[in-house]
Amino acid sequence: MRILGIESSCDETAAAIVEDGHLLLSNVVRTQIDIHKVYGGVVPEVAARSHIEVINPVIDQALTDAHLTWDDIDGIAVTYAPGLLGSLLVGTLAARTIALQKNKPLYPIHHVEAHVYANFITNQANGIDLTLPGKQPSFPMLALIVSGGHSQLVFFKNHGDYELLGQTQDDAVGEAFDKVAKIIGLPYPGGPSIAEAAQAGDPLKYQLPKAKLQGRYDFSFSGLKTAVLRAVQREVGVDTTFPSFELPGRLNDVQRADFAASFQKTAIETLVDKAERAFQDYSPASVVIAGGVAANQELRRQLQDRLPIAIEYAPMQLCTDNGAMIATLGCFYAQKMPATSPLELEVQPSLSMTKTAWAKA
Repeated sequence: MRILGIESSCDETAAAIVEDGHLLLSNVVRTQIDIHKVYGGVVPEVAARSHIEVINPVIDQALTDAHLTWDDIDGIAVTYAPGLLGSLLVGTLAARTIALQKNKPLYPIHHVEAHVYANFITNQANGIDLTLPGKQPSFPMLALIVSGGHSQLVFFKNHGDYELLGQTQDDAVGEAFDKVAKIIGLPYPGGPSIAEAAQAGDPLKYQLPKAKLQGRYDFSFSGLKTAVLRAVQREVGVDTTFPSFELPGRLNDVQRADFAASFQKTAIETLVDKAERAFQDYSPASVVIAGGVAANQELRRQLQDRLPIAIEYAPMQLCTDNGAMIATLGCFYAQKMPATSPLELEVQPSLSMTKTAWAKA
């Protein structure tokens, strides 16, 4: 079974083709980071217009790279939730139109769940050079999903059979990275810029708090973000009325690196603390991390140090948004769920992965 996956939930326009849920035949991604970097974050209207400009060429390139025609494609999987409304509409409209034109079954895919399935890609066609896991994860599986919009711990009993153990109660960890980067004067996106700056910093220089929550597996990063702001204000000798956008100009490179390292250490420890607790409580056969923050090397290091099983990681290129994860989940979805009518598919910008038809089946 060959599935074409289309992803356009935020600021990446992507398409990929995956065979039988493990073999990557093509993977095309057009990012908008350089466009949104000017604004310090994603501008929804700009993102939607950018998707419109490239969505068809990206899909065509995915077919060309895989040396396939539409006759070789068995179905189309597309992100319909969650994400930016305008961005989701572009991708789903393209998928719906193709499904009607080419008479292909259409499968709606939840973006957050799909991130987990990047870990199921274990083989690749000639011409693709990714460092892939040696085998697919085993069930039961514990998934730590961490990105700019989501921070969740999910326990998977099988495909489509999972339980949301915990999630962020405010900012997602990736969002916190972006906001802290802005406070200390590092460029957007904050995840990679903080990780790079942290390499030259002292992670013990500033003592930052971890939130204490009632939910055993829940996260919170809003207080940590505020703690960094207050610590920077104290460090440069200003009070809380000082304009925050002027703070970066008061920091030197050493201070900036120390703040990056201290924040990263605390944020990652917060994630790993809860993952370790869930591992002890549920004894999964495998553990995966998923989402853009899964590319963070400190997160990978801490998880491997603190969990008693070996963890195989998806390559960096498949941690951020991509069509391969959509196509991969689409392969498994198609085995269990009926196709959706292209005339009835609607986007769901804020839908929880526990509310999908797949999760309820």
